[in-house]
Amino acid sequence: MRRTIPLTIAFVLALAAPSGAQEPRIAAGVSAAGVDLSGLTLAEATGRLHTLEGPALGRPLSAHVAGRKFAVVPARLKLVFDGAKTARRAYNAGIAPHAGPVDVPLHITYDKRRVARYARGVASTVARAPRDATVRIALRHITRVPSSDGRALNAKALAAAVGKVLSDPRRQRVLHPPLRVLKPKVTTAGVARAYGTVITIDRGAFTLRLFKRLRHAKTYHVAVGQPAYPTPTGRFSITSKAVNPTWTAPDQPWAGAYRNEAVAGGSAENPLKARWMGIANGVGIHGTGIPESIGTAASHGCIRMTVPDVIDLYPRVPVGTPVLIGG
Repeated sequence: MRRTIPLTIAFVLALAAPSGAQEPRIAAGVSAAGVDLSGLTLAEATGRLHTLEGPALGRPLSAHVAGRKFAVVPARLKLVFDGAKTARRAYNAGIAPHAGPVDVPLHITYDKRRVARYARGVASTVARAPRDATVRIALRHITRVPSSDGRALNAKALAAAVGKVLSDPRRQRVLHPPLRVLKPKVTTAGVARAYGTVITIDRGAFTLRLFKRLRHAKTYHVAVGQPAYPTPTGRFSITSKAVNPTWTAPDQPWAGAYRNEAVAGGSAENPLKARWMGIANGVGIHGTGIPESIGTAASHGCIRMTVPDVIDLYPRVPVGTPVLIGG
């Protein structure tokens, strides 16, 4: 069984007045947290406050937020109600200059650190970080993972609200602290703009797929690298573009007589026909003068396209376009 911690009430009786002396009484029209203390002695007022306010102050309070209830017993927050000091506060208010009825607050103390700890616990439990939208790029399709809002609760504001409830039994014991919405940095719509163009190259199927705003736009047939000179796999991007590019032959035996030579763009001897879209380490997408090689592993690592296809693709692909190569 759960152990209940009793509410601490500081109950202090006024000392008996000397024989023949009249006990001081609280002025008419003076109350404490709504309890009328008019005409009562300090001892009588203390007793009345203890009877009427003590049980109310000991009732649990709770914060209802995000579909959950977080209850706490005031005794766990070390609440102490001093009826005698409250009565004295009412008496002093009655003898001070005033106009009309006077209502004084109860003399309440509580452990502010415990209240702050309770509020932080509520805030951390309901907190949720926003989630940015992301994409998962596969060779045949792109999956969009939508964004979601986060939420946060102001623990300091909740602690202040709890303090007000503890200090006044007339206040509603159920709190509904507001949640602040946290927006993601990348929204679902924003990720489509961020990935406006994507290229995937499936080496095994000899296909290049073009995606626009995460939707498949067009498929092209290509040639890829020979087993001895495979097209690299992984995630890359388009790093450069050129129309009728110059071919600088690599220092490789397969380059033959062109080894370490530069062949002008548009030359019949230049294997890079019409357009060039560089990827990495000398590998890129280009047109070919050997259209019959399309659909085979025939290149020295590059991705070959027919001249009409590479001319069609070229304006659709900006520098920086993500490129996924696999298969």
